[in-house]
Amino acid sequence: MEAGTQSTQSIDGIEAIDDIKAIERVVATVERTQRDKDAEGFLTLFRPDALWTTGHGKVLLGLDAIAEFTRAVLPQAVWDGDVTYEVIHTQFLRPDVAAVKVRQVYHSAEGETEGAPLYVMTKQEDGRWLLHACQNTEVRSG
Repeated sequence: MEAGTQSTQSIDGIEAIDDIKAIERVVATVERTQRDKDAEGFLTLFRPDALWTTGHGKVLLGLDAIAEFTRAVLPQAVWDGDVTYEVIHTQFLRPDVAAVKVRQVYHSAEGETEGAPLYVMTKQEDGRWLLHACQNTEVRSG
């Protein structure tokens, strides 16, 4: 799939435009909080029982573990450039569960590096979509 092209799957034959837009807003908030090194804003995107696997394979079980790691690492993260997150595919596993493939690109003077996160998101009773099970994977060239 080309960068800049998103594919989606309908739910029971009906496009879930509002849900897709809500999911895209969550990913946009991930991007903004990463750029701003805003640990607290980032943490609001997770369910309490979330599972997060970092790009280097560290497994974090539950919001407390994710928060401890994020608060220690994100504010001190060093990169000399910008980062972008783009939803490239959303597949609804059920009306309230979506698998979301993201293209994550770090842009710097030395060039670009890419990540390929997969976010399993769940829709809450109040209509919000939250990160539930996530795997961040580094893309290696070659």
